[in-house]
This record gives sequence, structure tokens and C-alpha cells, in this order.
Amino acid sequence: MKASDLFIAALENEGVEYIFGIPGEENLDILNSLKDSKIQLILTRHEQAAGFMASTYGRLTGKAGVCLATLGPGATNFVTAAAYAQLGAMPMLMITGQKPIKRSKQGQFQIVNIVDMMRPLTKYTQQIVAGDNIPSRVREAFRVAEEERPGAVHLELPEDIAAEGTDASPLTKSLVRRPVAEEKAIGNAVELLEKSNHPLLMVGAGANRKLTAKVLRRFVDQQKIPFITSQMGKGVIDEEHPLFLGNAALSTDDFIHRAIRRADLIINVGHDVVEKPPFFMEDGGVQVIHVNFNTAAVDPVYFPQVELVGDIAHSIWQLNERLSPSENWDFSYFERVAQAMNAHLCEGADDERFPVYPQRLVADVRQAMPDDGIIALDNGVYKIWFARNYKARCSNTVLLDNALATMGAGLPSAMAARMVHPDRKVMAICGDGGFMMNSQELETCVRLKLNLVVLILNDNAYGMIKWKQANMGFKDFGLDYGNPDFVQYAESYGAKGHRLQSSGELLPLLKSCLDSEGVHLIDVPVDYSDNDRILNREIVEKSKLV
Repeated sequence: MKASDLFIAALENEGVEYIFGIPGEENLDILNSLKDSKIQLILTRHEQAAGFMASTYGRLTGKAGVCLATLGPGATNFVTAAAYAQLGAMPMLMITGQKPIKRSKQGQFQIVNIVDMMRPLTKYTQQIVAGDNIPSRVREAFRVAEEERPGAVHLELPEDIAAEGTDASPLTKSLVRRPVAEEKAIGNAVELLEKSNHPLLMVGAGANRKLTAKVLRRFVDQQKIPFITSQMGKGVIDEEHPLFLGNAALSTDDFIHRAIRRADLIINVGHDVVEKPPFFMEDGGVQVIHVNFNTAAVDPVYFPQVELVGDIAHSIWQLNERLSPSENWDFSYFERVAQAMNAHLCEGADDERFPVYPQRLVADVRQAMPDDGIIALDNGVYKIWFARNYKARCSNTVLLDNALATMGAGLPSAMAARMVHPDRKVMAICGDGGFMMNSQELETCVRLKLNLVVLILNDNAYGMIKWKQANMGFKDFGLDYGNPDFVQYAESYGAKGHRLQSSGELLPLLKSCLDSEGVHLIDVPVDYSDNDRILNREIVEKSKLV
């Protein structure tokens, strides 16, 4: 068998459905082997977008998404996507080509040591130096990418190795079950909970798994313990649940931070250090039960007293089996926090000003999207508004990146989500700055005949940094730019463009576009002028009153 045929067979053996990317001269053997495969090549317009799509596929399925690039500049364009997957715990395999390694073909033309470049950005990176090594290298790459904590892996297949012959065959997956938390650790956690007065549940990124979500919902329903979420833990438990207090979208002094300060014990489920700490521990302060696949990474603000290390769903199930609601528990303050938080979130939801007020934007998107609809957020100040104000009903229906927090991922992520869930409504929500970083993928979206709504939040500036600039007391400087006519821009790719003229048009337009076929881009002028007042000053004063 030709080595490139074996490579594709090994990918098929892993259940690969798509390869996202841009092939080059050094990938032509793979491309030729791929043309008769059941794996579908998704040709993108930039390697970074291919990496974002593969990462999001991995995030939504638990199976490593696969992307392909050539050597040199094609491979270096994967760097941001590699960091996105690695920090965000999304399983992804990057495949890159290389010049022949057995003899020099063109000196050092386009030669970069991609394996060394990828080492700090991945869990595993290897150059394949013989066709016979392909089965073990591919199997190991998928195993490492998909095991907890998931992340990015990389394989380099040189041109001459891809063309050689081999007698090897793909390796079958081994049967693996994750280890579970030790029984005495469960007992220690139960003892702490029984002695506590104001326990609080914190749901983080690592809990965003289907089985974990189901078990956590049962735990909350049975134990009646209030809960908060990190940005990447949104939707693990239905946020319309009466025990939901809010999302840790801001760093300090939001309503939920009052609840955190009142808590004497926090069950921290799926905490991932890539996100900003949702709370700070101090000596003699709140006690913490760490529930995760891995042990706690201890730092000056995080040093839990008890660790339940193993499969999260099993740990929560064990707690639920051995625990009963305690007479010591008092949640009256948490209830006041929830009431104050919900009242605050309703403010501005029906504001008629135009350009659109952020609270109105979030409220209308929430009303337009079904419970299982997916919004994919790019990175900008609107991410704060959606994290706080948009109540997620299901796991992985709010795809935001609070790890690398890169711009440019919103549109590719939404495209991948639509491919994974073709029966669900999907919306990309991007700032004008982030959208333009991968806007060329509109052509890919149209070519794939995806039904997708793309919201462009247009303020002609890098709004997140303007908000921070105002908060630091600096004058407005250096962050404004001009934009193309987004309606004409969308139509030039074969998409349908819409421009909002008033706030009252937003909800009916969203519903119409979501119910229509094709790619719909909506240019939405937004008013961020009150960001500093509301998010930095008003919340602090109002939360003090709880």
C-alpha cells in the first residue's frame, strides 16, 4: 500500500468525517488518496479558519477534528488555531506537509521546523519518518487529543514518506474507561458539605460534557444548592433554573461575587485555569471541593481543601448518592442575589435607542433562538454582555472562547457547528473587527450551502479595548477604523445582506433569517457608549445593596 493511502485509511479507522484545510504541493499524495475516501475535504480560504472549524468540531463531538496544510506558511497559519484548541480543551489534529527528508529537493526554500514550533502549543507533535510508523503515530495522536484534558496534536507527513510503499495496517482503538474518584475522598467531600452553612456550586469549562450536564442537573434538583457558571460553563445546567445565580463574566464586584463572598464552601466542578478565576481563595476563607478529571493546579488564589479526581460525572453521582440536603444550609442571601441579578439583566432589554443597545441585542437574540439553537461568539466586548445576559438552556449552545479569547473564530466556529448539527439553528455573532479577520470564509459557507445567520455588530472600532481604555481613564485614541459596505460585501460572495435601520426591526429580521435557507448577514449598528458606566461603575453600586 502507498503510505498516503495508509494514512487516509488510518484516519477513516478513527472515524474522521471531514478534513478542513488548504492542500499544497507537498500534500498532493494525500489529496490523491483522499479523492476516493469517504472522508470529505472541506476546502477553506485560510488555514487559520480550517483550524478553528476542526477545533469546534472536536468541541461539539468529543472526536478530534482534523485540518490540513502544506509546509512553511501554510503550517505557520495553524499557530493561532493550535493555541485556540489547546487552551480551550478542544480535540484537534493538524496535518502538515514537508519537503522530502531523505534527500534535499530545494535547499531551505519554505523550510521551517514545524514540529519544534508546535511543541509548546500542542499535547503531541511528531514528524512521520517511515510509512510503517503511520498506524502508531495516527493512533497515538488521536488518543492524546481526545483524552481528558483534550487539546491539539500535530503530525508532519513529508512528501517522500507519503509516496513510499508500506505493508502496515491501521491499529484498532483500545477499550478505555476513565478512572473514578477514590471513595475516601468522596466521604471527605460529603463531610465538608454536611458541616457547611452556605454551599455554592461553581460549574466550569471541564463540566461541559453531555453526561456531566445530565448528572449535574440531577444533583442541583435533588440537593437544592444554588449554582453559578464560568463563561465556558454556560448551559451545562439550564440557566432558567430557579437556582441559577449568574455567570462570572466580569472579574469582580458583580452580583454573583457577593454570593461567592457569602459562601463558606464552593463545589468547583470542571475548573480550568485557562479561564479567569471566578473567585479568589484566601487563608482562612472559603473552603473548596475541587471536582475534575485532573488534580488542581495550585496557585496563590486557588488551593482546594478536598479534591475529587476522576470522571466528573461519576464524582457528582457519588456525591448525590451519599448526600442529603442539610438543615444547616441557608440560601436566603443567594436568593436575594438572584432576584437582584435578574432585575438588573432585564434593564435595557426593550430600549428603543438606535444604534442598538447591547441589552436589547442580547434579549432579541435570545427570543429568536430556540432552546437548542447555537450561537458562536467571536471575541469582543459583546461577549461580556452575552455571557451575563443570555441564558443558555442547553450544553454547548453558547460557543465562546474565554481561554485564548482570539478574534476571528466566530464565523468558522458557527460553520462547523452547523455541519455537526444540520438540524439546529446556528448564528455567528461577530464584531466588525473580528469578522474581517476571517470574513473570506463567507465564500466557503456559501459553497457548502450552509444555512447560517451572521450578525455583524458594527461600531467601526475595536470596542473591547475602547471599553478598557475608558475604564483606565485614558482619552479615546487609536482604535477607530472604517468598514466596507457589509451588505454589498456579503452579496459579492453570494450571501444575502441585510442592514438594520431601527431597533424594532431586529427581532423580526432575526426570525425571518433563521427560518430562511442560505447565508444571511445582518449589519447591526451597536451603541457601546454606556459600557463603562454599566459594567464598571453601576454594577458595583447596585450589587452593594443586596
